[in-house]
Amino acid sequence: MNVPAATASSTETVLLRREAIPGGTVGVVTLNRPAKLNAWTNDMRTRLVEIFTELGADEDCRAVVITGSGRAFCAGQDLAETAAIDQSDHAAAEAWIDSFDVLYRALRDIDKPTIAAINGVTAGSGFQFALLADLRVGHAGVSMGQPEVRSGIPSITGIWAMWEILGKAKTIEFTLTAELVDGVEAQRLGLLTKLVEEDAVLDEAIALAAKLAELPPGAVELTKARLREIDDAALTDAVESAKKVHAAAYATGEPQREMDRFLSKRR
Repeated sequence: MNVPAATASSTETVLLRREAIPGGTVGVVTLNRPAKLNAWTNDMRTRLVEIFTELGADEDCRAVVITGSGRAFCAGQDLAETAAIDQSDHAAAEAWIDSFDVLYRALRDIDKPTIAAINGVTAGSGFQFALLADLRVGHAGVSMGQPEVRSGIPSITGIWAMWEILGKAKTIEFTLTAELVDGVEAQRLGLLTKLVEEDAVLDEAIALAAKLAELPPGAVELTKARLREIDDAALTDAVESAKKVHAAAYATGEPQREMDRFLSKRR
């Protein structure tokens, strides 16, 4: 099930529609900057938080599916935005980390099943974000990973997001090699819950969401609350560490230089 062409061509960078299922709806959230591989800006993250809060409070919404338009789920941060951070502006670096903390918690705090429909490139903070969904459906041709160090950006919250799924050895491999894996390997590693044909990813995610929506909502809510409780302190620690590390990194000017180099190659 593809997003209708009229909707996908919208100038909105985040789209929301509701898919009818027995007993309610599934909220389908689409990142919509296909020309930029759905790399997000602060405005996009703010809008996502608003949508997640809305869907979380909507009693008619029984589950949430998140996907991307075009050939990517989310390539992570739009480097054109972060490359502009001044070396001496520690407050800006901290505010950038805070925006991800708010976004990640907004997704985690939804007391209904959440499913990421991984339709293509899923990298950096986009990769971390996808791992925060309860389940992930993808296809063999997706690319998933944590290439942040290539842009001079330390991977700190990424370590937290990967650790419980991949373990120490694979987390080190993902963060330091910056290599991406395809869908087959992603499923083997536990990054993808289910592997389907490319044109079936969104349909399958919505069908899975509808199935989970049949579960007693009280039990789901309490179970998700406990799952959050288990690693919430680790997330808080990761965010605080990220603020310190990123401030130190940006103060050297290395991330800005590497991002400028990357952007200049694309011009």
